[in-house]
Amino acid sequence: MEKINVTVDEKRYRIDRFSTVYELAQFLYVDDDKKYVAAFVNGSLKEMASVLDKDCNVQFISTNSVIGIDMYKRSLTLLMVKAFSDVMGARKDYSINVMYSLGAGYFCRIVSDSMTCTAELIENVKKRMYEIVEEDLPIYKETLNTEEAAARFERNGMSQKGRLFRYRRVSKINLYRLGTYEDYFYGYMLPSTGYLKYFDLVPYDDGFVLVMPDKNTPDKIPEYKAPEKLYNVLRNSDEWGDMLGCSSVGELNDAITDGKINDLILVQEALQEKLIAEIAEKILAEKKKIVLIAGPSSSGKTTFSHRLSIQLTAHGMKPHPLALDNYFVSRHLTPRDEEGEYDFESFEAMDMQLFNSDMRKLLDGETIDLPRFNFHTGEREYKGDKLKFQSGDVLIAEGIHALNPKMTEALPDESKYKIYISALTQLNIDEHNRVPTTDGRLIRRIVRDARMRGNDAQATIKMWESVRRGEEKNIFPFQEEADIMFNSALLYELSAIKQYAEPLLFAVPRDCEEYYEAKRLLKFLDYFLGIDVTRVPQNSILREFIGGGCFDI
Repeated sequence: MEKINVTVDEKRYRIDRFSTVYELAQFLYVDDDKKYVAAFVNGSLKEMASVLDKDCNVQFISTNSVIGIDMYKRSLTLLMVKAFSDVMGARKDYSINVMYSLGAGYFCRIVSDSMTCTAELIENVKKRMYEIVEEDLPIYKETLNTEEAAARFERNGMSQKGRLFRYRRVSKINLYRLGTYEDYFYGYMLPSTGYLKYFDLVPYDDGFVLVMPDKNTPDKIPEYKAPEKLYNVLRNSDEWGDMLGCSSVGELNDAITDGKINDLILVQEALQEKLIAEIAEKILAEKKKIVLIAGPSSSGKTTFSHRLSIQLTAHGMKPHPLALDNYFVSRHLTPRDEEGEYDFESFEAMDMQLFNSDMRKLLDGETIDLPRFNFHTGEREYKGDKLKFQSGDVLIAEGIHALNPKMTEALPDESKYKIYISALTQLNIDEHNRVPTTDGRLIRRIVRDARMRGNDAQATIKMWESVRRGEEKNIFPFQEEADIMFNSALLYELSAIKQYAEPLLFAVPRDCEEYYEAKRLLKFLDYFLGIDVTRVPQNSILREFIGGGCFDI
């Protein structure tokens, strides 16, 4: 048998030519052959069934990575819908829709006119899922003509997939088959069900949650507790999508080709403005004096703050914007991260005592000096900006720690109104593939950073995992502290922003670590038809990223 040289972790091995990546893993990791789920082969991502036919470098990927855990989640979704198919038998009067992320899982719903989601049904499906895992069934990949795949899914009742494929420009697509059940998924899959040991299926509201591990603890499933406020805002956004007849990418593309996109833009922007006006009314009615706004990166906090200020002014109030970054501690007191760099996202980087003292003085009718933080010198400065609350005055404070109770622990609850804002994408690719919220925010940030900060897409992608770690530590744990959540995602935004993002992503060099992510995002954007951005209103949150807005940002 002809041999090839394979290098793994700087060690060279001689193996049979045409061995698979999985067979290499079996050879190297005899006692734990399911630890790894994919590999980079000479820099290209490959599934475990891929064949090694020449000398190469192999870097294995496990589920404690973003790529690995995403593959796990996709494969787990396939396992779930396969188990439903087994339990339901010959019934064809239902479909399973994966709706959105909800905490540590996907909220799903059974769509049917003749059946409901019961705890007994969910328990039976979960039992079947564990049986399939124990059987360690292979997950096969089949490449089909796109038109043939579209027709097949239409016949099988998956209308969103059929609609999606009508807009695909590629001639071939990959289907995945588990037993007799076949489906399409956005990305690579695991080789067999034996990898999928960690999950839960939990009834929730009128649906259920597919609970999944995260990359930090891929072999553990915590007891599930749904974030109720987040669920309510996602459910409301889902209803907006249904009202506008646009809940999937295929339906969005239909609206574009049918000439209905302008109405969709205007109606959704009007719905957002209506909600902002309602928030202003609540602040006025409840006589709040300090409004606290927090949210993850690229949520549109700045534009939202401007639009809220306009609504407050229209309601007879006088808003005063304040960036919490002005309350950073002096640079020499700033904590450092594990790599020795300044950790500006740490809560300890904030002068909580000074902020509480200043806000307390304001509420007591005193005059305060407003600080400005000089990022060049690393010190706070005072430029003569003073503030004293008069009748109708309200402070709009925005920052990543705004919802942390410690940030305002000295202030009475009746004086505070807390807002959490995030781009919670309500659009799905199809029945079983979500549009990830993090992808939408990353694309927003790539476009904004290139336009305003001089960062190319490679630099933004490189820092994104660090940004996400900061969000998971400092923002997401406090989102349920909010009095209200605002969803800044727009149904049409990826069709508008793609023309800005694609050139930036194509510029990422092939020989860098960020190339895979850039390539993945390009494939993702290819699902969307583009639109003319002159239709986007000047006060839209999207303008914060693509430019051309009416606010000084």
